[in-house]
Amino acid sequence: MVMTETLEPGDGEVPSAEHSFAYPLGVSPAGHRHVPAFRLPDAANVAVYAPDHAALKVVFQAPGEPWREMVLPGYSDGVHHGLVPIMPAGTRYGFLPAGAEVTNPDAEGVQLLLDPYGRAIDERAGQLTSVRVGRDFDWGNDRAPRTPWRNTVVYEAHVKGMTKLHPDIPAELRGTYAGMAHPAMIEYLVSLGVTAVQLLPVHYHLDEPHLKGLGLTNYWGYNSIGFFAPHPSYATERARAAGPHAVQDEFKGMIKLLHQAGLEVILDVVYNHTAEAGRDLPTLSWRGLAEQRYYRVDGHGRYIDTTGCGNSLNFSEPRVVQLVLDSLRYWVEEFHVDGFRFDLAVTLCRNAANEFDPHHPFLVAVGADPALSGTKLIAEPWDVGYGGWQTGRFPVGWVDWNDHFRDNVRTFWVSDRGSLEGGGLGSSVARLADGLSGSAALFAASGRGQLASLNMITAHDGFTLADLVSYDRKHNEDNGEENRDGHNDNHSYNHGVEGPTQVEEILAARAQTSRNMMATLMLSLGVPMLTAGDELGRTQHGNNNAYCQDNQISWMDWTLDKRAHDMLRSTKRLIRVRREFLAAQPYSYPARKDSSYLFWFDEHGEAMGMDRWNDPGNRVVQLVLGSQDGHLDGLVVVNGSGADLQVTLPVFTNDAGTSPAKFELRLTTSPLHERRQGVRVAAGERDLVEAFSINVYRA
Repeated sequence: MVMTETLEPGDGEVPSAEHSFAYPLGVSPAGHRHVPAFRLPDAANVAVYAPDHAALKVVFQAPGEPWREMVLPGYSDGVHHGLVPIMPAGTRYGFLPAGAEVTNPDAEGVQLLLDPYGRAIDERAGQLTSVRVGRDFDWGNDRAPRTPWRNTVVYEAHVKGMTKLHPDIPAELRGTYAGMAHPAMIEYLVSLGVTAVQLLPVHYHLDEPHLKGLGLTNYWGYNSIGFFAPHPSYATERARAAGPHAVQDEFKGMIKLLHQAGLEVILDVVYNHTAEAGRDLPTLSWRGLAEQRYYRVDGHGRYIDTTGCGNSLNFSEPRVVQLVLDSLRYWVEEFHVDGFRFDLAVTLCRNAANEFDPHHPFLVAVGADPALSGTKLIAEPWDVGYGGWQTGRFPVGWVDWNDHFRDNVRTFWVSDRGSLEGGGLGSSVARLADGLSGSAALFAASGRGQLASLNMITAHDGFTLADLVSYDRKHNEDNGEENRDGHNDNHSYNHGVEGPTQVEEILAARAQTSRNMMATLMLSLGVPMLTAGDELGRTQHGNNNAYCQDNQISWMDWTLDKRAHDMLRSTKRLIRVRREFLAAQPYSYPARKDSSYLFWFDEHGEAMGMDRWNDPGNRVVQLVLGSQDGHLDGLVVVNGSGADLQVTLPVFTNDAGTSPAKFELRLTTSPLHERRQGVRVAAGERDLVEAFSINVYRA
């Protein structure tokens, strides 16, 4: 039997309450100037917010030492604090009510309360403890790329899935932070043309109990239990064996190398709920420390769940706001992270009445914080609670995932094509045009312009781009929920056959529809986000909710066939065209209306009138983009009809008095690209735009 050794404050060896502080929360160094009467090189200041307890003790085990416990003698505004004399880096620890008797913290069924500010979490036989970690790392001359929003192309990726099957990455590095920063991966990302890697959650997370029963895991990681702790299973085996400090170093090394390549790192963060879930699951941390403060509850003390995950953190409580701000600041200052994508961000902005508030103190605090205000802030602008859809309502400084763009592009190019080929009708071109122009009206009320629109067609959640054009229905049977999970309304179309096929005509149509969506994404105003693998035609075999598939369903397949190479080449070409166009525009384009313009024309080269916009049968539009001072113009011609057309290119004069005489075809999404690229057409003359395709010209 293992017995814990009790330390008593004030006994001549242990500092008393006046030597400790209520801030910073968590475990922090104890400077000797605070404890002049003691010589304690391994001492630590411990502070935890736990107003539900009259007294709290810390239970800890320094490396190579027995378990010890000590009642935290200080108490200030709900924070228990004390100076622990023997707590070097590597110490495992947790908290318990002072009256709780624990003979052996490692015994089965014993769970110490995790430190909400713990920098690492250790798991042994299903039991979790917080771990103290040192902070030294040689950043050298690391500098944040600070890519302007208008030049940003976001690449959403999973640390493990991105590299697990990559043949050019050593086996011991595949699926790890180090693998993500391997030269082969960096070269791929740079050559693709993206500027920021947005990583799915890397905070320490747990698997939901029902997944364990199915033999599955939470692959995506949207179930956090540690807001300050990197997930260790994404580190190499060598780093995990060396301990939490080595895991942190590998993570930091990844960011350092990505920065050297000019790539920003954005973290997908989950602060809307915790892995403690509902009250029927084990208490691990917050629930046992201050349940009614950390979690949103109704008048009867029941959890209010706006996340669909069993609980919601209570952002009307200042300590919750403080916790998240401290976590964000830690990742920026300690790990040099460049930005964050906030999962179910509306939950973070609900006031005491549980209503979304665009002036919520959390939003105000993030915008005013000097460490955070310069980072990229991306909102998933919805949750599952009342009034949960808030796209376009976040404040200046934030960029919103634009689900309007996603649905409009999918509808126009995918489900409309299915309807048209089945003898039905499609939608008019007006909704697609809104997306091309950056959904300006959607964001205007919040004081933001087109750069507030994070444009995406796919994300981790839902069909991949290839599956959007290959499946009419979701196929989530492998998830163990009898295909009940996942979205049913995907705006998808299988082009004639459900799933895999060898029919060349169907494969060619699917490829062209995929190119149309990718072209729309890269040619639209706003900030494009590309989901890892879409540029290669990655499939999940119809699974549109692969959150629990830590296997080849979710991992990137790097055995590329001709179609994958063709899609990759098209994607690179589109990103390059976008970059070239923006490089020719003034720096203020398109953020300031007086620096840019959009002109719309029909297939006859005439200005679009309301009758054409409102005509559901009109599926053709021409868009001229440019700047008021006459910089290079781009012409995008969309033919969403099922017929090849001879479209008259427009004759126009911009505000600077310049008028292009000719247009050069830069690319077409039709199969004719290689033959027709570089063709020059005079303004006012006609050019071929094939059915269901886009032509892009340079003036």
